[in-house]
Amino acid sequence: MSDKKVFNFPGGEIDVQWDGRLCIHIGECGNAKGDLFVGGREPWCVPDQAGTAEVREICERCPSGALTYTDKTGAPEQAEVENTLTVAYSGPLFVQGRLSIEGASTDMPGVGFRAALCRCGQSKYKPFCDNSHLSAGFEDYGAVGERGPGLETSGGTLSIKPLPDGPLLVDGSLSIRAASGRLAWEGTHAALCRCGASKNKPFCDGSHKSIGFTTET
Repeated sequence: MSDKKVFNFPGGEIDVQWDGRLCIHIGECGNAKGDLFVGGREPWCVPDQAGTAEVREICERCPSGALTYTDKTGAPEQAEVENTLTVAYSGPLFVQGRLSIEGASTDMPGVGFRAALCRCGQSKYKPFCDNSHLSAGFEDYGAVGERGPGLETSGGTLSIKPLPDGPLLVDGSLSIRAASGRLAWEGTHAALCRCGASKNKPFCDGSHKSIGFTTET
């Protein structure tokens, strides 16, 4: 198998890029109706099998940022008006908006809009999820107990800074939804657990220190 991680699928009006480093196989692409993505076909993505607007919309469904596009006829992808984070049931933190993730590779344009961030502590590709929560048996149902101070404005850049051997520090307007879909928390500053041990998930409670959490892989 090729060691190549980023694949380009050219089309007449729009190209699609897929980044295997970020893909966690949620299936928004493969389950989309139509022939844009067809499993087992070679190539499995054929941009000319769908209209440009449809290609854009389906790529933007990808919650990890693995799918991006180059629209030769229109504008590049635009960030969502609001920055939101959803705590997945026994899974990652799905965040979308105008994102600035410290340390993210410059050849990962998708994570400027959408990202799946590890919260089990086991990913080999921190701060991004690599589905290690499945083999690790990570269990958290995605409830959020805190309400936050609220927001005076929404939007703008959301800065995400992974601290060495510590939490994710987020700065900027942010709304957090529980796994149930409930809007649970709003604020502009938070420290989010990524060691998997906090008793106040998704927020950090300092447990990374007591368990000896390390971001080394």
